[in-house]
Amino acid sequence: MLGRGVLAPLGALASAIYGKVIASRNAAFDAGRGVVHLDRPVISVGNLSVGGTGKTPMVVHALGLLRDAGKKPCVAMRGFRAGPDGSDEAALYRRVRAGVPIVARPDRVEGLIELFATSEGEGVDCIVLDDGFQHRRLARQLDIVLLDATRSVFLDRLLPAGWLREPVSSLARAQAVVVTHAERVAARVVDDMLRRVREVSPNALLASARHEWLDLRVHHGHDVQVRAVDWLRSKRVVAACAIGNSEAFLAQTRETVGRDLVASIALRDHDPFNAASVARITKAADKSDVIVVTEKDWSKLSKVPAETWPCAIAVPRLGVQFERGGGELAAAIAKAAHPLTLDEMGGTSET
Repeated sequence: MLGRGVLAPLGALASAIYGKVIASRNAAFDAGRGVVHLDRPVISVGNLSVGGTGKTPMVVHALGLLRDAGKKPCVAMRGFRAGPDGSDEAALYRRVRAGVPIVARPDRVEGLIELFATSEGEGVDCIVLDDGFQHRRLARQLDIVLLDATRSVFLDRLLPAGWLREPVSSLARAQAVVVTHAERVAARVVDDMLRRVREVSPNALLASARHEWLDLRVHHGHDVQVRAVDWLRSKRVVAACAIGNSEAFLAQTRETVGRDLVASIALRDHDPFNAASVARITKAADKSDVIVVTEKDWSKLSKVPAETWPCAIAVPRLGVQFERGGGELAAAIAKAAHPLTLDEMGGTSET
């Protein structure tokens, strides 16, 4: 559903005002006003829409490519609703990409400058921006934009009437566009979306990717085992999540289990999993074999005492599998991570 619960006339008016603000802001950045150039290359992973398009697994993928190439990347993110241990995404990056420095600050530029002044940050030679397409204050060498195949941006509207953060025309400044969740739609839907992207951004690298579960981390009390995905087959399962696009996760769980779920619990994005939410999950799972949660949500749920859960908890390890354009995107990421020239640093070495 594209509406945001706003009455249509008011929503259209608010969207028009929002669009003018975004256009003015983008014009300023296009002219270079307020843009900061660091002395290390920046690779941005972002999107046009509010909600989950798969940024976190794509950032993990990019970090893996960079580290395999001998690079020493860091991650810079907003730190959205960060708790004592940082945001859900930051905690996930610490688990799956251990040793990668993380900046989780509302002011990412200031956070990066502070990181570079430390012994940890001294060795960092490239930056990956998590959710960076709209963070135009920081100059970048590569803009990767993700589009969810299940929610076409070409049928959407600007906030608050729709889910778009900025108009589809903004894709013209992307160097790479990846259609994600390709496994959830027919191939012709992906083809049509890529065709329409090409009309807006003729020179962009185009790719499409599937999100697949690679294996499971099964937590039973304090014991943890790695299981194949088909371990879930025919079990009595409760699925719970608090992510931007819950339906993709819930559908994947149903398909993997091969039977109806005992319960599907979709909380708001970045839900804190307070006592009430945890109680709701445990009650639903009272007569189940396993609770399935996302890697991101496990960042919070792992803090819940193990004896709270009535059954095992399975955490799928999510991977990005490219249907097309994966090799070209990897090459673009590697090229973007090369040391900067003085011109690319804006004629300065500001850090």
